[in-house]
Amino acid sequence: MKKITKILMLSIFVITAIAFSKKKQKVLIIGDSISIGYTTFVKENLKEVAEVVHNPGNAQHTGKGLKNIENWIGDEQWDIIHFNWGLWDLCYRHPDSKVQGKRDKANGTITFSIEDYERNLRAIVKKIKQKSNAKLIFVTISYVPTEEAGRYVEDAIKYNKVARKVMQENDIEINDIYKVSKKIHQKHGKGNDDVHYTKKGYQELGKHISNFLEKKLR
Repeated sequence: MKKITKILMLSIFVITAIAFSKKKQKVLIIGDSISIGYTTFVKENLKEVAEVVHNPGNAQHTGKGLKNIENWIGDEQWDIIHFNWGLWDLCYRHPDSKVQGKRDKANGTITFSIEDYERNLRAIVKKIKQKSNAKLIFVTISYVPTEEAGRYVEDAIKYNKVARKVMQENDIEINDIYKVSKKIHQKHGKGNDDVHYTKKGYQELGKHISNFLEKKLR
């Protein structure tokens, strides 16, 4: 009887250990439409090891991030928070209310200057650290094609430089996707006047993001 009890207890222990070892980690992705596009593929790629969630809707610019970051994190115990801002911040939009939201780098106004972008990023990082103990990973701004209506190619490089400085000072790991996204965009972008990607492009971006995250989930 004692032997059977020991075997039964051992079996329960083994089953519990297996169940615990297979517990999925939780990943929160925060970002703009580019991140929305690749998140579907990241979810699929990592479905065996992680529960991947994107913040509700489009995180847009750092101004929106400052207002919503605490709600997006919520009370969930995230293992990784993989976040990005930039494409909206450096975007020029037409000041005329009749064409509100229209990208126009010739006649538009920049959403957030590089100084405001840096200031907002610092404030967001502070809020995230106060709210969560998750491992933080910042994703650089993706490629901006030369004919894009509301963004300058060189601004993406400048804003990325500032973002790297902020993240390095805060000991936050960086997933630098700029060069990778440029190569992918040249093959699978929606055109030289659009920062977005085809389905294949998002799939390729998702593969890169998944590979990066998988190493951090081990």
